[in-house]
Amino acid sequence: MMNSRERIKKALEHKQPDKLPVDFGGMLATGINVSMVYKLRQRLGLDKPKTPVKVVEPYQMLGEIDEDLRKIIGIDAAPILGSKNFFGFENANWKEWELWDGTPLLVPEKFNTKEEENGRIYMYAQGDKNYPPCAVLPKKGYYFDDIVRQGEIDDNNLNVEDNLEEFQIISDDELKYIKEEVDKFYYNTGYLLLGSLVSSGFGDIALVPGPTLKNPKGIRDITEWYMSTVSRTEYVRKIFERQCDIAIENYKRIYETIGNKIDVFFITGTDFGTQTGLFISKDSYKELFKPFHARVNNWIHENTAWKSIIHSCGAVEPLINEFIDAGFDILNPVQISCENMEPVALKKKYGKYITFWGGGVDTQKMLPFGTPKEVKEQVKKLIGIFNKGGGFVFATVHNVQANVPVENMLAMFEAIQDYR
Repeated sequence: MMNSRERIKKALEHKQPDKLPVDFGGMLATGINVSMVYKLRQRLGLDKPKTPVKVVEPYQMLGEIDEDLRKIIGIDAAPILGSKNFFGFENANWKEWELWDGTPLLVPEKFNTKEEENGRIYMYAQGDKNYPPCAVLPKKGYYFDDIVRQGEIDDNNLNVEDNLEEFQIISDDELKYIKEEVDKFYYNTGYLLLGSLVSSGFGDIALVPGPTLKNPKGIRDITEWYMSTVSRTEYVRKIFERQCDIAIENYKRIYETIGNKIDVFFITGTDFGTQTGLFISKDSYKELFKPFHARVNNWIHENTAWKSIIHSCGAVEPLINEFIDAGFDILNPVQISCENMEPVALKKKYGKYITFWGGGVDTQKMLPFGTPKEVKEQVKKLIGIFNKGGGFVFATVHNVQANVPVENMLAMFEAIQDYR
């Protein structure tokens, strides 16, 4: 029997481990909505009614998957996150808060919100209400949307540094925090450690509006940013060049602090696909994004034993060879419901060259709307396809959303145990 770290590392070598590796909550794209975590814990008898669940990532409202739930599910990966979240404040000094559906929560001290009569709930960067809100939770919504706070764009005076304000050299205090988190898991558990610590997601649209910043400057409008990749290509390229330099310096500092105790790093969450095709042409990816992906991966593979993850939703099959050539070891979330993302074809064509971390069940249609029997059958089928010869870590296609029937969640967990 392997421990969790050995199991996933074996799969990453494209060899068959003792059993299928499993991840829920190892990164911010394999989590579970906080309301679902609460419902699961109640159904499984882990808590008394109205016991609050921690919101470990408030932007997507992801719930903490604690050790007892990890054991029941059979999870093999543990997350190593920075001290601050998407809204720029620390996950610390917890206080009670209640979601509109009655889910009792624990949120960080600076989770400061304002609810308006229309039912919308506004969030503030760094918890500072002296500035306009940075995000909004729609009425009866389950996660926040960025609010665009775009000032006037003066093309004659664009300053690259304005779009780099949130990308800074990591502090000694943050390195100390990371080391403590890593050592806690490394010396006390057998989990594989997955780091989401450095902003190297070039053009990650969740970050473009500057949700961590009180008063973001530069190009922060989402539509304007996408157009700028064509109309202001050199400006965007200069942002990426500086961001890449900063990211590599931060990876160096992290490696000097914790070495190879972290096994896998989440490198980028920039989405390149839609439901039916690419969001960007292959030539544009190769010209504007791939060089920086390659620089980061080259440094990692030349200096560490880490493996690297690219997260990209959508129908990205035409870019998978480019991702492999850029040095990525792992693809997530493997959105199998999209065009040309058929599991058998993906495994046959790319299974020897990149690990599929995800694709274990469709979260758009099957998990929320299927029957427990249908969920179990799909999980069995997908494990049978992806797990042959290793190169697969079971995870759902992106995060588990709210309002999934608990019976479907339990059917998924049962299928994992039956067929792993």
